[in-house]
Amino acid sequence: MKYAITYSLLALALLTGCKKDTDATTPATHSEENTPINQWIYEQMQAYYLWTDQLPVENTTDQTLAPEDYFNSLLYTYNATTNPQGDRFSYLSSDAESLEAALNGESLTTGMQFRLFYRDNANVNVVGQVLYVLKNSPADLAGFKRGDVFTKVNGTTLTVNNYSELLYGSGTTSAFTLGTVNTTTGTLDDTSTTRSVTATTFQEDPVYLDSVYTVNGKSVGYLLYNQFVSSPNGSSSNAYDNHLRQIFAHFKAAGIQELVLDLRYNPGGSGATAINLASMIVKYSGADQVFYREEYNTELNKYLQQQYGSDSFNAYFTNEVNNVGNQISKVTILTSEWTASASELVINGLKPYMNVQLIGETTYGKNVGSTTLTDDSGKIKYALQPIIVKVYNSLGQSDYTAGFTPAIVLSEPFNLYPLGSTQEALLQTALYGSSTSGRQAAGIHAVASSLTQKTLFGKLLIRSKDQRIQSFFKNRF
Repeated sequence: MKYAITYSLLALALLTGCKKDTDATTPATHSEENTPINQWIYEQMQAYYLWTDQLPVENTTDQTLAPEDYFNSLLYTYNATTNPQGDRFSYLSSDAESLEAALNGESLTTGMQFRLFYRDNANVNVVGQVLYVLKNSPADLAGFKRGDVFTKVNGTTLTVNNYSELLYGSGTTSAFTLGTVNTTTGTLDDTSTTRSVTATTFQEDPVYLDSVYTVNGKSVGYLLYNQFVSSPNGSSSNAYDNHLRQIFAHFKAAGIQELVLDLRYNPGGSGATAINLASMIVKYSGADQVFYREEYNTELNKYLQQQYGSDSFNAYFTNEVNNVGNQISKVTILTSEWTASASELVINGLKPYMNVQLIGETTYGKNVGSTTLTDDSGKIKYALQPIIVKVYNSLGQSDYTAGFTPAIVLSEPFNLYPLGSTQEALLQTALYGSSTSGRQAAGIHAVASSLTQKTLFGKLLIRSKDQRIQSFFKNRF
């Protein structure tokens, strides 16, 4: 049996094999052909789902349903009023093959991340604004930069009804028509300038920017970190983690007294990297410092307790030689509504040990994790992503389903300065306590962002405890 196991917070991805092979393919209709696939789905859910006690009895379910419908029929349905503790995040994917590369930071992309706003008070027309561009990506080579705005894609004006298809559809080449912003009046003007860009398979380096500033006689380290990925292309080199270590070696040598960790665009990723990063920041006092603790369903909890003991539920900070925790007075974390899962895990895990200040927007809010389950025979093409775990910090706290609300609530203004500039709104506030970088354009309200389209959005991937879960699965079936 072949396993590749991960845990995540939005879609805590766990790539495993299954109990048995099947000759079933992937039908798209309501028929008896769906039964073997749906039986496999039920087995996985019965083993791993956090709410196994809420699953319907198998022989009462309709296993002739299309797999998507069958999977949804098993879920412990969330309702804000009647069942606020229900499941908001489990889902089924029909495309498992490309998941592994995407979880390692590789995706088909233009290299441009953007946010969308309503352009008019009627909430019909939409305008996009570039948040950041990856170096040497197609968008970078096409001339896009932070703050650019666009009003049309392929000659079609963006609206609330068509933006999803125009921006996230099947095409790989798009022509963006640019607009110009009057920062004094907050108005937006159309232009005839277009830039064409073709998405390509691209590996994103998670470290976007690092620097050291001197502010009022203090040395302040700054790291803009956009996803938790340990190595390029799924290799075992740990190249990106080692890059983090080099940055913190520089911070330590520079004698930084405060740290600004910018996670505003960070949707999650590798839990091992989250441990590494947090271990370089925490006020480290020894090997028994708990970073987070896991809780599974009753049967899985019982099995892990019996086989491995209560300590197996804990993830610990590690002794990183370039740790700066004992030389800094505080860590300021910059956040947005796209700060999710592994990022929130770092926030929650550091809070018991040091002064953590948040500046920005309320974070996404994900304290539970799911797992991606695939058939190692390749005959079942679906991938399940059910919630299987809830996480707590060392104080037993896991109360951030509504996100972490910053002490200083601040959204990025429409007038965007370059990232890393001391005039950039969030960084300026972190360094000096206030921002003078502008105001949000009048009448423009946020709609969505390309960041939520990233496969890594909301994931915390942990690969350190494969054998435990593999043993549980083998013993159960």
